[in-house]
Amino acid sequence: MPLNTRAILLCAVSSLGSIVAIPAFAQDFITVASTTSTENSGLFGHILPLFSEETGIEVRVVAQGTGQALETGRRGDVDVVFVHALPAEEQFVAEGYGVERFDVMYNDFVIVGPDSDPAKTRAAQNAADAMTAIAQAGAAFASRGDDSGTHQAEQALWSAAGIVPEGAWYLETGSGMGATLNTAVQVPAYALTDRGTWLSFANRGDLTITYEGDPVLFNPYGVILVNPERHAHVKAQEGQAFIDWLVSDAGQQAIAAYQVGGDQLFFPNAQ
Repeated sequence: MPLNTRAILLCAVSSLGSIVAIPAFAQDFITVASTTSTENSGLFGHILPLFSEETGIEVRVVAQGTGQALETGRRGDVDVVFVHALPAEEQFVAEGYGVERFDVMYNDFVIVGPDSDPAKTRAAQNAADAMTAIAQAGAAFASRGDDSGTHQAEQALWSAAGIVPEGAWYLETGSGMGATLNTAVQVPAYALTDRGTWLSFANRGDLTITYEGDPVLFNPYGVILVNPERHAHVKAQEGQAFIDWLVSDAGQQAIAAYQVGGDQLFFPNAQ
């Protein structure tokens, strides 16, 4: 009896010969390594069901910092990486671990801190000046310290400021964005975060945005298929279907439509 991709797979189980019906398409899935901001912000909870409904492909997410996500891709443990550290993404492709990088969306980074702003970051002329003010004041700063896209952006700001952050004021959590923000709330401390995670973060305590708007805080996201020539088990067809949907009108509209409290968290920019 012929079967098609939407046929019902019949499995005989138990001595009573009972039959369990399992939809064949339920077996179609890909694994995506992605930054914690796409998960913590709630974006994936909004867009992935739409993709699965349209294609029948389930997306299983491994939420990691960008550095870890790219390393997971290098090992071939996922089919797709969806991250936000452009130089590292370009290197991933140049080294042959990824097929091609596609722009998907962007938001920006912001510096959050105690509303009293003990380091006077609101008066800063640019983001590097804000980081300099924090260091000179010895004000507590909670860093992800995990080689994520956010951590890499933070390190670039310290470098631009000519500062090597160290000392009791500099707190490396080694955790995701949500956990790092929780630490900042408890201390309280300053932190660098993507705007999407901040807007969806409920436990803000006394923290508020104290600096924003510098063009260097631009935060683009890209998606890359792991190279099946390096890892033959990569689900290239299904993974590319996910990428194609993200950059399609349907995917871009789904990203643009995601809001929290009336605020748009991510802005589509597929070419």
